Amino acid sequence: MLKAVLFDMDGVIVDTEPLHRKAYFKMFADVNINVDEALYTSFTGQSTINICKRLVEHFNLNEAPEYLMKRKRMHFKYLFENDTDLQLIDGVLDLIKDYYSNGLKLVVASSASMPNIKRIFERFDLDPYFMGKFSGADLKKSKPHPEIFLKAAEHTGFKTSECMVIEDSTNGITAAHAAGIFCVAFKSVHSTGQDYSKANMIISDFKDIRFKTTSSLLN
Repeated sequence: MLKAVLFDMDGVIVDTEPLHRKAYFKMFADVNINVDEALYTSFTGQSTINICKRLVEHFNLNEAPEYLMKRKRMHFKYLFENDTDLQLIDGVLDLIKDYYSNGLKLVVASSASMPNIKRIFERFDLDPYFMGKFSGADLKKSKPHPEIFLKAAEHTGFKTSECMVIEDSTNGITAAHAAGIFCVAFKSVHSTGQDYSKANMIISDFKDIRFKTTSSLLN
């Protein structure tokens, strides 16, 4: 029986991708590198520090990954406070309220940094619904490694077999699969070029996984 839901944040709860994209490309310009679409798409679902490590290695940069990360986060913070391209994904707040009112434990498990997670939760008043927040940036391994979902599931107090993950990226879906947790892939206009083959279920509308529908999925 389903008892807990582990939410990814970017692309599932909130559409921060336009802001992240702007911030990353400002940082790319800062260090004078040309990142093509194929390389940028491959970053989806990974933590900022791991992306920056890949960039330093790929482009043989003299700058440290931490410097790139600092520049990217500086740009993102400015955009978060000044850019209007930030909103919750359609239907997700109704889904969160539906799960919460039916007694499910909710945890966010995101590759975003904890400061960014907290900014989103404060801006959209999401704290009352969630019992925990986990950032891949604070862990030894980031998605596609399953660590974040295993820790998030443990935090709920339930078995992985009683949990469900909602993800939109190849790396996140791979992580959920490796953790042995039922995974719903959210296929949306905000997450293109992703591999959903390891997901247990694929949706494009959150109405398809309301509590009445999902409560029996794990039986």
